Amino acid sequence: MSITDNHKPQIHKRQCPLCEAMCGLDITVTNDEVTLIRGNRDDTWSKGYLCPKGTALGHLHHDPDRLRAPMIREGDTFREATWAEAFAECDRLLRGVIDTHGVGATTAYIGNPTAHNASLGRYVGALTGMSAMPMIYSAGTVDQWPKNVSSALMYGATWSIPVPDLPNTDHIVMMGANPQASQGSIMACADVLGHLDAIVERGGEVIVIDPRRTGTVDHATEWLPIVPGTDAALLAAVCNELFATDRVDLAGLTDHIKNLDGVRAAVESFTPDAVASTCGIPAERIRMLAHQLADTERAVLYGRIGTCNQEFGTLASWLIDVVNILCGNFDVEGGAGFAEPVVTPLASLSRADTPEGYTFGRWTSRVRGAPEVLGQVPVSCLAEEIDTPGDGQIKALITVAGNPVISAPNAERLDAALPSLEAMISVDNWINETTRHAHVILPGASVLEALQADDLLASFAVATPARVSAPVFDPPEGSVPEWQTLLRLGAIFLGMGADADITVLDNAFTEAVVGQLVAEPRSAAHGQDAAEIVASYAGSDRAQGVERFIDIQIRTGPYGDGYGANPDGLTLDKLLAEPNGLMMGPMPTGRTPEVVRHADGKIDLAPEYIVADLPRLAERLARTDEGLLLVSRRHVRSNNSWMHNVRTLVKGKDRCTLLVHPDDAAANHITDGALATVRSEHGSLDVAVEVSDEMMPGVVSLPHGWGHNKPGTQMSVANEHAGVNNNILALPEFVDVLSGNAAVNGIPVEISPS
Repeated sequence: MSITDNHKPQIHKRQCPLCEAMCGLDITVTNDEVTLIRGNRDDTWSKGYLCPKGTALGHLHHDPDRLRAPMIREGDTFREATWAEAFAECDRLLRGVIDTHGVGATTAYIGNPTAHNASLGRYVGALTGMSAMPMIYSAGTVDQWPKNVSSALMYGATWSIPVPDLPNTDHIVMMGANPQASQGSIMACADVLGHLDAIVERGGEVIVIDPRRTGTVDHATEWLPIVPGTDAALLAAVCNELFATDRVDLAGLTDHIKNLDGVRAAVESFTPDAVASTCGIPAERIRMLAHQLADTERAVLYGRIGTCNQEFGTLASWLIDVVNILCGNFDVEGGAGFAEPVVTPLASLSRADTPEGYTFGRWTSRVRGAPEVLGQVPVSCLAEEIDTPGDGQIKALITVAGNPVISAPNAERLDAALPSLEAMISVDNWINETTRHAHVILPGASVLEALQADDLLASFAVATPARVSAPVFDPPEGSVPEWQTLLRLGAIFLGMGADADITVLDNAFTEAVVGQLVAEPRSAAHGQDAAEIVASYAGSDRAQGVERFIDIQIRTGPYGDGYGANPDGLTLDKLLAEPNGLMMGPMPTGRTPEVVRHADGKIDLAPEYIVADLPRLAERLARTDEGLLLVSRRHVRSNNSWMHNVRTLVKGKDRCTLLVHPDDAAANHITDGALATVRSEHGSLDVAVEVSDEMMPGVVSLPHGWGHNKPGTQMSVANEHAGVNNNILALPEFVDVLSGNAAVNGIPVEISPS
């Protein structure tokens, strides 16, 4: 909808796309300028809640540094180009690599903003599929791969991730999560802190287990400091105590699980007494923790990024679900359960890659020999695959909404390697630390120029909202939406040229996905013909592209109209007519039989691949770590590196500081406000110190997503608040063995006065 030439203030209803909170917004626009953003009190989901990041969408849209046209490199600078020129240059560069070195010399990096963008999230699979790249890299191997691995092996689906029924629980234990800063990560919920306060007000318990006394602790009844990287040991001891005290209660899941005895045997040696000194939590408190989770009628255990990006991330991710199941807190009200989103997520359609289930290590990376997991290897491998000569050396890279020079371990080596590429194409809206190396940058719509319909994020929702947001602004005339950009790059890989007719590709890709959607038992269009559904849009204003895609996801979904099969069901038009959204109900229960994808229909409580890693955890119990351990952190006004170019979010007190406990500061002759040198086995940096007892002794903390002000970047505000990049300290080969996820928490470091 256009607001051009309208001088009266207009309020537009909109979803915030920045995180899983999915808050509803009232956006006031005057003379084509966003003048105010507030929480929409009439929004059926968020009811007026909004964090500081959501108020900054206008700044992102109006940012003078945001690219409005394609950029082509000329020497050390860029020039604006037409879309035809840009795609022709992409064709020249990519075909040069493919024709000379083969498609095996190409790869892509997918950043996490992709999941927050309707076009990118739905069409990035078209690019990777059409390109026939042997593999891709993604931000997933930095922050969530362990949870995908444990879900794949337990439930047979990588994105079937249980989330806590926060509105209805009376006792929640949170590990490695700080919703005060990040809202609900892989838990879609507006105003998480408000829900935590409500639990306490009704006499419940909120226990936060974290090496740092985060802002979330202010809304909790107890803080339990834990040594970084030992979450799995603690959880194994909780399971041990549940068996030892006969507290295992599978509730209604008895017929839906297998390998219960396998769990009992696996955790037999991990007694509370055996793990207490390693975790830094007394054995008696570990026992009480197990008793509380088992004895409280409505209780749940929730873990997030801190339980993933550590050396035992998959074990911790697996054991979180195991504890909930053993305590009878799974797929029930107030426990952990599976959401059922209105817009069926494409990720939910994934199937095991072999008839026998998921297998890993099918191949290894060329240089390091890192084993494949879910089709990827650690993103820290990317740099060495670019700068190490030999067969299979990467010569061409496509980055999609990502900034790995800031966000990936081995960042400084990657920064040095990127200029050697023969072709680098970036789908991005800024010239940042990564895209400054690109040969071509292809920008997309701003956050306020695109249709917003969450699918993947809604699959983690604590209730079932039905919401779609129309664009606030029309895209500039002649601009190319991201879905077309990705299809055109796919056409180039297929040898169809830069000016190919991508209609046939769009139809083929969409029809393939529709075939999977209508095969879902819960689909409102179950069993219908995919080709007929796609053909039904011909001649309409949704004959192609992302709007058609979203309408199909809604209409074939569990609440859809099924193209007439359920006349009262939902469509895209029905939801666009409801700017405040609809609420279909609370998070459903009893979904286990339809969610589990294993051939026998049962949850595997003790997958052999995971259980085999427990001896490594046992060795950790015998290890005595000396010195300091580094952990990461996030601020409520920060969302990785891509929100640092908004002045209202970065102004004020410096937040890129090293948090140090007073005892550790004194022992290392560090003073508050002074510069300290932080050293790991991999690198060192100088950063201002903030002495604070919010850190447990022996642990220091640096925020992630900083390290701006590199030559050639065009992010003026971020460069004024550069900070330091904590990934300079990350050890490239320090990963969770089972998933390949980077272990960026628990890095051994030393500190000294600069």
